[in-house]
Amino acid sequence: MKYFFIIFLLIPPFLYSQINISTSGNEIKNFPIVSNSGEASIFYDSSENILIKKSAEFLAEDIERVTGRKPGVSEAQKTTDSNMIILATVGNNRLVKELIDQGRINVDPLKDQWERFIIQTIKDPFPGVKNALVIIGSDRRGVAFGVFSLSEKMGVSPWYYWADVPPEKSEFLSLKPLEYVSDAPSVKYRGIFLNDESPALRNWAKEKFGGFNHKFYEKVYELLLRKKANFLWPAMWLPTVFAEDDPSNPKVADEYGIVISTSHHEPMMRAHDEWGRYGGGAWNYETNKEKLQEFWKGGVKRIKDYESVVTVGMRGDGDEAMSEGAAVDLLQEIISDQREIIADVMGKPAEETPQVWAIYKEVQEYYDKGMRVDDDIIILFSDDNWGNVRILPKKEDSTYEGGFGMYYHFDYVGAPVSYRWQNVTQIERVWEQMQLTYEWGVDELWIANVGDIKPMELPISLFLDMAWDVDSTNADNLPEYYVDWAAQQFGSKHAADIAEILSLYTKYNARRTPEMLTPETYSIKNYREADKILSEFRKLTAKSEALLTELPENYKAAYQQLVHAPLEMSANVNEMYIAAAKNKFYAELGATVANRYADTVKKLFEKDADLTRQFHEEIADGKWNHMMSQTHLGYTNWNHPPANKMPSISYIQERDTATPGYNLEYGTEPSWHGFSVEGDGLYSESFSAFDPVNDQKYYIEIFNRGNKELPYEINTKDEWINLSSNKGLIQYYEKVYVSIDWENVPKGTSRGEIEILSKGQSYTVEVPITTDLPKVSGFVENNGVIAIEAENFSHNREGENVSWKVIPNLGRTGSSILVNPMDAERQEPNGKTAMVEYKFTTFEDANLNIETYVSPTQNYQKNEGLKFAIAIDDEEPQIININENEIKPDWEYADWWTQSVADHIKKSISEHKDIKAGIHTLKVWAMDPGIVIQKFVIDAGGLKPSYLGPPESSYVD
Repeated sequence: MKYFFIIFLLIPPFLYSQINISTSGNEIKNFPIVSNSGEASIFYDSSENILIKKSAEFLAEDIERVTGRKPGVSEAQKTTDSNMIILATVGNNRLVKELIDQGRINVDPLKDQWERFIIQTIKDPFPGVKNALVIIGSDRRGVAFGVFSLSEKMGVSPWYYWADVPPEKSEFLSLKPLEYVSDAPSVKYRGIFLNDESPALRNWAKEKFGGFNHKFYEKVYELLLRKKANFLWPAMWLPTVFAEDDPSNPKVADEYGIVISTSHHEPMMRAHDEWGRYGGGAWNYETNKEKLQEFWKGGVKRIKDYESVVTVGMRGDGDEAMSEGAAVDLLQEIISDQREIIADVMGKPAEETPQVWAIYKEVQEYYDKGMRVDDDIIILFSDDNWGNVRILPKKEDSTYEGGFGMYYHFDYVGAPVSYRWQNVTQIERVWEQMQLTYEWGVDELWIANVGDIKPMELPISLFLDMAWDVDSTNADNLPEYYVDWAAQQFGSKHAADIAEILSLYTKYNARRTPEMLTPETYSIKNYREADKILSEFRKLTAKSEALLTELPENYKAAYQQLVHAPLEMSANVNEMYIAAAKNKFYAELGATVANRYADTVKKLFEKDADLTRQFHEEIADGKWNHMMSQTHLGYTNWNHPPANKMPSISYIQERDTATPGYNLEYGTEPSWHGFSVEGDGLYSESFSAFDPVNDQKYYIEIFNRGNKELPYEINTKDEWINLSSNKGLIQYYEKVYVSIDWENVPKGTSRGEIEILSKGQSYTVEVPITTDLPKVSGFVENNGVIAIEAENFSHNREGENVSWKVIPNLGRTGSSILVNPMDAERQEPNGKTAMVEYKFTTFEDANLNIETYVSPTQNYQKNEGLKFAIAIDDEEPQIININENEIKPDWEYADWWTQSVADHIKKSISEHKDIKAGIHTLKVWAMDPGIVIQKFVIDAGGLKPSYLGPPESSYVD
């Protein structure tokens, strides 16, 4: 008989490590869930909330998913079954009460608690019963969370339906003896917002379920419970109305224990589209007060018997501002009147019905001006729609009774350009911003705008895992989160490799959303940037393709939708825009290869459509049709185009004869783009200087401007100049790499020459070299630039109260450092403050400009801005304010904001005068929490335009 064993990696360590499942059939001391003698029976009390019965049924189904054998489910009673599983809330099950009376179970930790649970095994609980497993909740959701905790341990992923993740099959299941008591959740209300859900999710739901009805929502509710969540803003894009399109929607939500609320611009449990259906006239409280009150009263009546959180306040119609100014008095009147309606309809004081006021967009201006609400109302702050928290509570507000929430985005329709198609969110940024949020006292409500759910499975998982247990993930174990999550979905064998793909493809996508890519995004000319982007995507895609072939067949559908298809689609779009950029670049040079790149753009554009078709038709036999139907190419403003549009391309007229041209990497700016026009005679230009420390390898690009094969020859009189090729025959172009044999350079030599011969023409290129260099240490200047990834400090001094902490993988190119703890008071740059140091070397006396690349953190403290300090050597520290000149309230459309969220970076500039050639130390002091530094670029006069900045400089120890 074959036994299967679940190894450690299959069980994420943050998920209740005390709960251990064995799949062996001979674990005598364990509680046998499924064994040779049969399946343990599942019992619940009929007097309990319906969610307890549903949880029992889910547990039975999950056991069947793993073992193929389904336990019986029935109402609690004395039984002769050898092994029984009992589900109950405190005080509502007579069998559990008997065990409590016998002193076999202690439920004191659950009394008057929110969503806690006990999982405990008991030997000989009743006469004739050998074993009992009890899952007791402090409330109905506590029971469900206990059940789904056990399901995860058995190998059933929360994403089994939404991503077709297969369970690890086992013939037997048993639970090792335990007495586990869960902690209370870190955040009280935890959930998601289905938004911007057309055309993808809407059309998918229509095809599979007939629309956004209760059958559809049951799948959403189940996912939420499996992820230990309890809160939902339902889909609301026109013409969707949650409570009217299917009146069973709110009823079934309550049966699942899901707390329904409405979004920031849908007060009083009314969906946005309802007002039009209601025919109430103007959405204006000053002119149409009675109709609005009548409308809102109907919304509250509808949820009177259900657990809900009522959104109060008001925004303008269509998710717009209510007025041009901050109408504080009017909004306070509106909320006061709404609370009277709530009290009247519910038949109890307003403070006994949970409420939330969303501080979103212009409403924050009201809050900033001092508007406050009754102290039982949750104040829901928000990010800037791009994952950067806008405001957090003042420390003096930490005792506010209503508590604070955060509305966060993985998907957005709005300025500067909407992002909805793929996952463009690094979980490291989610962790950093939500950890910051939590440490500043926001723990009453967390909700994430997740768009269509797919393909946001990974950030949804982290967001909800943190909301349940914020301590489960930290800066040090973020890399492990990828591995554990991959292992949960695909098994342990390939988990590390899949984790790397997940961490990198989301990093690459987060650099620039696919919707914002243009042919101009990445530099074709400087730092080999565009080619590096292509290489990274191609390497990762090839690795993913290899893994796809190695995975067992039953994992392939899940792998395609969670990993491979999003990566392949994103890689294709990046390659298409870079091909369009090369088409333009070479067309301007008159190079024939421009036409080849034009053809490539068309092929990649067609491939984009085909990849979408494959996702819709081939993955899981077409289960996810429509899910990738969001247009994503050809944006000209914030809103999506009506159809995907290919980037512009051009064709050139090819000459009927081979005609040479050339282009130098790191060369002086050439006339005529580096080629000679017939009759001009010889043309000479020069590379930038080579030096033995950086040991550069630059290329000469020989290109053809005709449609016949082009012969070329490259010669040099200097034996110390190495060429990767000295002749060839090309159709389009070829790169010949030039490097220096430093050991054979004659003393005193400062330059050499290369001669390019082709079609009877001769071109001379100078090769300057620098041998008289100062002593070097640390990061070394190359062509007037030094680039340093923030994680690569030479020294990290901890302060008395704070430290710089490395966050692996956070950022566009490397890892980042942040100020820890995240709720620290402002520090002053002195000998007691946390400081990182970086050694670097410059070759000439110069004035240096330092660009510090920081994450685009908002000034969440609403003071003069977030600060750090910087200096070279013994300079007086310069105080850098990363939020300087950021004027409110027009933050969403200000140039600084548009630039920072589009680039996912801010560049803070500091000037350093009269820095002598030689070895120096860059010093950076921690001042404010919230500062996240990704990279430093020191410009000694040679910095060239690029998107990601120059690659990290060579380091000499």
